[in-house]
Amino acid sequence: MAVLRGYSPPETARLAHLAWDIGCAHVEVPIEVPEATRSLEAAISEGTSRGKVVGAGTIITSSQVDTAVRLGAAYLVSPGLDPSLISAISSSGLPFLPGVATPSEILDALALGFTWLKGFPASVLTAKWFAAMKGPFPRVRFVATGGVTIGIAVDLLDVGVRVVGVSSILNNPDDTESLKTLMDSHV
Repeated sequence: MAVLRGYSPPETARLAHLAWDIGCAHVEVPIEVPEATRSLEAAISEGTSRGKVVGAGTIITSSQVDTAVRLGAAYLVSPGLDPSLISAISSSGLPFLPGVATPSEILDALALGFTWLKGFPASVLTAKWFAAMKGPFPRVRFVATGGVTIGIAVDLLDVGVRVVGVSSILNNPDDTESLKTLMDSHV
């Protein structure tokens, strides 16, 4: 998964195409600031032309849910688990990936019916945390994002993380080639 935070609309579109070209199935554009909605809109437009879906990330308010739906986002991602957002997100009809960083948050998410969870920030939690959480929570499928380098991505995939979100890796041709090789070996 490519997480394209803080890029201009043209740069977001370029990086989205690069991500799809190397095999990333999903592109997320965080909309933590109002200006980022233009980048989300650009990525959605490009995705539509290629038959790809784009999600809206850093969803922390119901107004962001409304904006993401209006722009045509295919799914929503949050850095946390906010029960007050659940009804707005449920009304949207879009798939939702809530963020967790503690066993208690995982329990709360499971109680709400979620089994796909975003472990955030992955670089701080580390692969050891994800491996440890698989013990008591074998049904959970983790998406790890936040500060992921090639080395961290390898470690995360090796402990069973299902999806890894990358960002700055896409700006370095050597890292992009390493990412493609990594993805090919973990398909």
